[in-house]
Amino acid sequence: MEVILAAVAVTVVLLAWVSWTASRVDRLRDRTAHARSSLDAQLVRRAAALQALASQSGAALGPQGEQRLLLLAAASLDADASTREAVENDLSRALRDLPPGADPALLDDLADAARRVALARRFYNDAVRDTVSLRRGRVPRLFRLGGRQPLPAFFEIDDTVPVVARPAPR
Repeated sequence: MEVILAAVAVTVVLLAWVSWTASRVDRLRDRTAHARSSLDAQLVRRAAALQALASQSGAALGPQGEQRLLLLAAASLDADASTREAVENDLSRALRDLPPGADPALLDDLADAARRVALARRFYNDAVRDTVSLRRGRVPRLFRLGGRQPLPAFFEIDDTVPVVARPAPR
């Protein structure tokens, strides 16, 4: 009788652990999805700030510079998941080459958007790291707690705030 009670207790504890792990996998999946949507929103905000800067500071940028920035911003807004990192890296490199004669208010907006992209990317990559770490464990793999969903991928871009776009200390 004691053996049966011990086996039932061990089974209950094991099922509770698997259930807790399954709910953790679900919460991390949701956290990763929310962080990704936040990152996408901040990337769109940065591209929109760059479009506004290029449109309103065309004289300081020159016609070729204005056209180049408008094309990069449009490419960022239209990028799909497979090309997003490359497009965003091109946009980041272009931000480092901005001439200092642009409108300071627009540069402040762009700097703020660039800082928010860096934060959103950090939160997203932290969520991906936690999700990957948990789903590579024995229990999630054994019980297929992640389902057939692929592991999320890290989002690696150069998200440094350009020097010319950094606002002066107040």
